[in-house]
Amino acid sequence: MKILFVQTGGTIDKDYAKVWKAYAFEIEDPAVERVLARVNPTFEYRVETVCKKDSMDMTDDDRQALYDACAGALETHVIITHGTDTMNQTAEFLSKISGKTIVITGSARPERFENTDAHFNVGVAVGAVESLRPGVYIAMNGVVSRWDKVQKDPKTGRFLAV
Repeated sequence: MKILFVQTGGTIDKDYAKVWKAYAFEIEDPAVERVLARVNPTFEYRVETVCKKDSMDMTDDDRQALYDACAGALETHVIITHGTDTMNQTAEFLSKISGKTIVITGSARPERFENTDAHFNVGVAVGAVESLRPGVYIAMNGVVSRWDKVQKDPKTGRFLAV
């Protein structure tokens, strides 16, 4: 099995700005490349960047570019790293893609931070994409569920099955 990882940005890919801008962050290279380099996986994969945006800044044009990348990919197993605020919106946009297993994940803290949840969430997404039937899913905080059966709790920031 070959997995396509698609970067869209979000907290998982953030790092402190290279030029001091108060407490600004920049979205850098795909965090998933660093995560996978640490674990030396046995599966084949490739990484593609569609955009490098906070999910609150994503537009329907960005989502269409993501849709096109997923639908047009030779791989049938796709993991998308994404900001947590609009994961469900993007998942709904992608839900019309058939014949692919798509798992969207991200993190509450940047992958570069020591206390990040990025590594855990990417690992859960890998296990999920390998075992689920075609469809669009969200994998966050140890929860893996169809996109329309999970949501972010606005008070805690955690994703919960509904």
